Amino acid sequence: MIYSPLIAQTIRVAVIFGVAFVTALLVTPLWSRFLKRHNFGKQIRNDADTPVFQNLHKGKAGIPTGAGVIIWATVIGLAIVFDLLNYLFDGVWHFFNFVSRAETYLPLAAMLIAALLGLLDDWLGVLRVGGAAGGGLKVRHKIMLYLVVALVGAWWFYFRLGWDVLFIPFYGSISIGWWYIPIFIFIIVAAAFSANETDGLDGLLGGVSLFTFIALTTVAFVLHRYDLAAFGGAVVGALLAFLWNNIYPARFIMGDTGSMALGVTIGVIAMLTNTTLLLPLFAVILVIESLSVIIQIASKKLRRGKKIFRSAPIHHHFEALGWPESQVTMRAWIISAVFSALGLIIFFLSR
Repeated sequence: MIYSPLIAQTIRVAVIFGVAFVTALLVTPLWSRFLKRHNFGKQIRNDADTPVFQNLHKGKAGIPTGAGVIIWATVIGLAIVFDLLNYLFDGVWHFFNFVSRAETYLPLAAMLIAALLGLLDDWLGVLRVGGAAGGGLKVRHKIMLYLVVALVGAWWFYFRLGWDVLFIPFYGSISIGWWYIPIFIFIIVAAAFSANETDGLDGLLGGVSLFTFIALTTVAFVLHRYDLAAFGGAVVGALLAFLWNNIYPARFIMGDTGSMALGVTIGVIAMLTNTTLLLPLFAVILVIESLSVIIQIASKKLRRGKKIFRSAPIHHHFEALGWPESQVTMRAWIISAVFSALGLIIFFLSR
């Protein structure tokens, strides 16, 4: 009897995962047809500074983009349905309702806001409207939007929830006062930016973020944040269904609506579970991808246009070296799995 609540919560997360997986599979053909009917296709940017990228990816022009809607619409849709059923028929549906003020209000809100902003960017890109080459928002404009979302989240955590604690593995939790605000902002912006940069190959971001969410969901479950764990289970289920059609050769592309939603949500869950310092392990590929971009830009600025990589982010560098796209993706998945497991080992050992 001691373990019955734990077993019940395990079943709960597993069921929500399964429902999300099936729901996303059912939503996929509907959304895919919508994208094709409205010519919502990927536009390859026309930029003289990225000849390697254009040569490698010119064949992707016209592939439906914005398919990240499948992921976040499934998660948020299930949250609304289960919450409504719980309200109308309080009883068994309460068990599956994972909407709670303390645990999932913020990640759900952050996911939805980031997703809608990303969808706007995808739409501008399709119309070739905006300051970016090929249409859409410029990088600095995206970062400004990330900052707005991060500022709202930081305000909520620090002033409404009173959070100012940072967990250091093998040491413990320390109060960092108002420093919590800039750290929160950095984590959210960095996660969103990194996810956006990683989304460049078929199945790449979907696969590596799958391992990230599995790790964060495990952490939430161990910390008895069961509503947050159920939310994570829904994301994992929807992601897995999305990958069914996104692995090489992809039938559609996630787009900024998916990458922004996933990136921001990863950052928020990391802050909610106080695993900020383990996030570089849980999301190691995202870190490597964003660092490669920063290094490339710095090299071109400081070394009069000289590059470190043939193309950045680094997954394009490996493509330029002759690696097949699927090989780059699969190796990134393996690295993600190994480092996510390492992060979980450190988490368990440091408790």
